Parts: sequence; C-alpha cells; structure tokens
Amino acid sequence: MKTLIIFNSHPYDGTDKTWNGLRLADTLNQKGCDVTVFLMNDSVDLARDCTAKPDSYDADLVQMLKGLMEKGIKLKVCGTCMARCGIHKNQPYFSPDVKSTMNELAELTMASNRILTF
Repeated sequence: MKTLIIFNSHPYDGTDKTWNGLRLADTLNQKGCDVTVFLMNDSVDLARDCTAKPDSYDADLVQMLKGLMEKGIKLKVCGTCMARCGIHKNQPYFSPDVKSTMNELAELTMASNRILTF
C-alpha cells in the first residue's frame, strides 16, 4: 500500500501536528506501507539543517525526519516552496535529492492508495 503524507505548516508551529504526522509515517512504514513525505509551504524548513528545535519542544523534528529517511521513507520537497517559503528561505537542504516538482506530486498522488495532509 502506498501512502503519501503532505505537510504544509512550519514544523515548530506551536502544535504537535508535524510530530504526530511523522509518528504516523513511522508507524505506517513499520506496518509495511510504502510511505512518501512531501513538504510544501512553510513545512520545507523541516528538511533544513539550520532549523533548530525550540526549547519549548522535546522532539527534534529534523532529526526525526532524517531517522525516517534512514528507515526507507521517501522525502520530497516542493522546489518552488524551497525558495519562497519557510523562516529560512533560500537556505540549503540536508540533501539535494529531495527537490521535487508539482508534476512529481501529481504523479505521487495518482499512484498513492492513501493521501494524508498535516
């Protein structure tokens, strides 16, 4: 089963939305799902090493995402949003392989059995 999880909000927005979405991605992966995480809008900061965990958070979401990638979860980041969005816009990403396009998001959407947004 293919699952696409799309994030839109800044990772440290004062809620547990991103943390819960990443936890769900991990759990689905453990249950055998083929999971892809796609970052759009301000969520693109999640794929930047310069995004620091605020003192008010107990989880380092950037490290959490890197750990998911090591487990085989695919990460894609909207190429247009990379330069336009996030607190750290125009800052580098932790992997050049994550850059994606709207066309690729459309392909991932059509190929997925489930699509979740956070």
